[in-house]
Amino acid sequence: QVRLVESGGGLVQAGGSLRLSCAASGSIFSIDTMGWYRQAPGKQRLLVATITPGSSTNYADSVKGRFTISRDNAKKQLYLQMNSLKPEDTAVYYCHSFATDYSGQGTQVTVSS
Repeated sequence: QVRLVESGGGLVQAGGSLRLSCAASGSIFSIDTMGWYRQAPGKQRLLVATITPGSSTNYADSVKGRFTISRDNAKKQLYLQMNSLKPEDTAVYYCHSFATDYSGQGTQVTVSS
């Protein structure tokens, strides 16, 4: 059974940076494609970034060049480095396991203008 716990969210000014972390439990992390979703109030959920077991990555157009997804299979950790943050990046960010179609509880990111 997979358990995902996000951390690292908070309040930051526009142009600032945050690094989100996701601690995963379970035995399949190293062979699981992982991702980060975000959802802002009144908006559809957006798939922000994905990373395969071999560390191939993909990003939503709105975050390309600003966000970097990475993983540490030995530590069962997923990361999202977010730079040059914009107010429109404000949302709850969720770590997601595609093998189990399971997301964590989320961490709030708020970017002030």
